[in-house]
Amino acid sequence: MALFPQEALNEGVRKREVFGWAMYDFANSGYTTVVLTAVFNAYFVGVVAGGAPWATFAWTATLALSSLIVMITMPAIGAFADLRAAKRSLLMLTTAGCVMGTVALAKAGAGDVAWAVAAIVISNVFYSYGESLIAAFLPELARRNALGRVSGWGWGFGYFGGMLTLGLSLGYVLWAQGQGIPATRFVPVTMLITAAVYALASLATFVLLKERAVASPQAAPRESLAASLARLRRTWHQAREYRDFVWLLGCTLAYQAGIAVVIALAAVYAEQVLGFAQQQTMMLIFIVNIASALGAFGWGYVQDRAGYRRALALTLVGWIVMTALAVMATDAATFWAAAVIAGLCMGSSQSAGRALVGLFAPPGRLAEFFGLWTFAVRLAAIAGPLTYGVVTLLTAGNHRLAFLVTGFSFVIGLALLMPVNVERGRAAALK
Repeated sequence: MALFPQEALNEGVRKREVFGWAMYDFANSGYTTVVLTAVFNAYFVGVVAGGAPWATFAWTATLALSSLIVMITMPAIGAFADLRAAKRSLLMLTTAGCVMGTVALAKAGAGDVAWAVAAIVISNVFYSYGESLIAAFLPELARRNALGRVSGWGWGFGYFGGMLTLGLSLGYVLWAQGQGIPATRFVPVTMLITAAVYALASLATFVLLKERAVASPQAAPRESLAASLARLRRTWHQAREYRDFVWLLGCTLAYQAGIAVVIALAAVYAEQVLGFAQQQTMMLIFIVNIASALGAFGWGYVQDRAGYRRALALTLVGWIVMTALAVMATDAATFWAAAVIAGLCMGSSQSAGRALVGLFAPPGRLAEFFGLWTFAVRLAAIAGPLTYGVVTLLTAGNHRLAFLVTGFSFVIGLALLMPVNVERGRAAALK
């Protein structure tokens, strides 16, 4: 059986177009891997903020602000993209915004807290817009019985982009440290590497990916935003018709809060609790990306066979196990084991969640429903890291307790997944 069967794709969709779509995951993964997970987060806490008692809270508050902006604006942008058939053109603009914001991070040095905060907010907002817009192409490319596989292709391939960016950055960091170059000089270069990979790799997306949506004839250019907002309000009022989608949003809000903590604070936890050096942290994240790629790719096939709900539930159990190991870890080996489990669960859970949204989204309202999904993800990105930051602030930096609190988000997510009925949700979307 072919790993990439043509039968998984909708009529008229060629494999090269799916490759172009997956290349966007490849392009933007470096941003989360290097900026949010492996390098700039710890650099912000330790260098930009000078290791101050409020540094971790400041980092989580910055991420929360960027997520709040996305949470408020993305659903309307998604509705606008549907009405104007503008997913591809908006994706170009958001890509440019994230790349420029990442370049701006290269100018952040010791004490430049305001500059770093502004650059993180700008880059993360545009990254999040792009993440939602590229996801909305999935149901246009894949057949409904193959959403998991095709989503997994994108997530799995994406992690290799993260590994490429992190590998280039790690190579430079090791060389720079060997030359006695301080972090204030080598971290900015890793930001430029990240921006360059993002910009260059995304070109394949814009060359190969088509905009298949058709603009609504009722959406005049000057009326599109108002029409988009009105349509979004109707979606919320009609939520009872999509009750499984609403349960999924609740589940997403819970478990993505935990994932947001892992993405934003794993390096901080490793350095503050276990004393990891920066090159150790980067190598750890590199291994996590390999595990994430395997999890996303392999789990995509599992979920199409075993069922999306069951597949997502199993990954949430894995997250609970990971949290327990991380909290109990007193040596590097135990934390490495927890990190590998996190990697396997991260790729698979995010792929499974995206596939379920694609299944529950009405065909003519894809960007709008993925905008609502982004709303939940961004709200989670506020709640998770900010809760972690508040716990560390109130407990004089008790990162173990903060991580333990994070584990409850996966338990809640598992409970909220139980009422989801996949067949009922799919039927509601096709009415």
